[in-house]
Amino acid sequence: MLAFTIAGDIASSSHPPTLIDRQAEVAELRSLATAGEPRLALLTGRRRVGKTFLLLATWTERQAFAFTASRTSPEQNRRPLLLDLARWSGEPIEPDDHPTWRSVFQLLLDLRAPEPLVVVIDEFQHLAEDERGLATVASELNAAWERRRPPRSFLMVLAGSVVHTMEALAGGGAPLYGRFHWRHHLEPFDYRDAAALAPFDSLRERIEAYAVFGGTPRYLAAVDPTAPLVENAARLSLSPRGEVRQLVETALDQEQGLRDVPKYRAILRAVATGQTRRNEIAQRTGVAHDAGLRDKLARLVDLGYLTARTKVDARPNEAVAYAVADPAVRFHHRFVEPHLALLDREAPLDVWTAFVAPRFAAFVGIEFERVATQAYDRLRRTRGYPLVERWGRWEGRDQEGALLKIDVVAPLIDGRILSGAVKWNARPTPADVHFRHLAMLERAAAAGRAWAHTALQADDPLLYVAAAGFEEGFVDVAARQGRPVIALTLDDLFAD
Repeated sequence: MLAFTIAGDIASSSHPPTLIDRQAEVAELRSLATAGEPRLALLTGRRRVGKTFLLLATWTERQAFAFTASRTSPEQNRRPLLLDLARWSGEPIEPDDHPTWRSVFQLLLDLRAPEPLVVVIDEFQHLAEDERGLATVASELNAAWERRRPPRSFLMVLAGSVVHTMEALAGGGAPLYGRFHWRHHLEPFDYRDAAALAPFDSLRERIEAYAVFGGTPRYLAAVDPTAPLVENAARLSLSPRGEVRQLVETALDQEQGLRDVPKYRAILRAVATGQTRRNEIAQRTGVAHDAGLRDKLARLVDLGYLTARTKVDARPNEAVAYAVADPAVRFHHRFVEPHLALLDREAPLDVWTAFVAPRFAAFVGIEFERVATQAYDRLRRTRGYPLVERWGRWEGRDQEGALLKIDVVAPLIDGRILSGAVKWNARPTPADVHFRHLAMLERAAAAGRAWAHTALQADDPLLYVAAAGFEEGFVDVAARQGRPVIALTLDDLFAD
């Protein structure tokens, strides 16, 4: 449990918390808190993504009461909440006088303090033992909320890491449906904000750090950017005592209501090692290819561990391709899980040298495609790039049956297609990459792919992202037919 007076504990600190890329959330929450009437907000996000830190740092000049529920019984949360409230408010509050959640919520809503007043209930889902019980708790809150009170600035924030359960609170038919004035799902950092927590001098190492640790603030907080990335990865992610390794290993175990955790872990490992479709996952894991597997995959998508991707021209019955959403989870299942016994015996740096290092560039190359899309979305606002409707890549075969792989195939909202290549290279990219890309588009078009015909039009833009930059004249050659060409280097990705 946690109770605090933000104005006293944080605002007076000589080193207040530093928020990275959460300015919009802070502004919106502060606006809600000063609306002049009661407001209800819902904040969700995976564990370790920084929800609590955001809420702690938002009201640096206001008073707020916050309680973090623990994974225990409702009664063992109700009494501590009331005792914490008594200490925070200085009022004599006897838990036995408030035996129901309705009376607890009425007490919170009737709190008097200098406006605006903020009440935060973190890990709200733990106030009940299951989803049915949580619906009852939400109904009690709704009943308390319906009581008429004089208009005043008051904000109650419900936060939680069981995303599906928490978002169901605002769903149609739920007791709190229509009550929330603000709903937000907090995402992990992208590559650029992750680098603010792991600011290695080398831009390549910043990308590599993102590939190893992802964008989860809690993982990045353990990184020492004064030491080489390899040492950080060995110490934090490979070592049996590694802080990030232990957090990743126990993440699924801490997901509320998740059964058959070993099967979920096996699914993640299968996807991380290249089995991206349901039948491949079933064969690799031994999990039956039935509704149970579909449900498990859907649950992993819902929890933020996997993403489901469809090709730009996918047919309605075409198989979905899955990818691991969190780079840290992908690194763990690609390089740690297959070598647990070896890592127990040998030094992590030796395992890195023998097994990880020869495969690391290819591993980072896949993550670099994710980085490329994040960079485009960031730079679009200041450089005037066209707006992408949805990001994708394409794999298929030409008329001869030869495999085609195109790194970027993204429909734009104006009907054009953005296509291109992403290279995690050590040497400048030659113009041959451009010509090979055009050749693949032509082969895809000849195979009947309508999107490829569109992408070959002279006004459809091309996107090339290269870690080592481009050979002299690359852009001039690519733009020779008057095509819009966007060519990004690491310097562009980290430009102010």
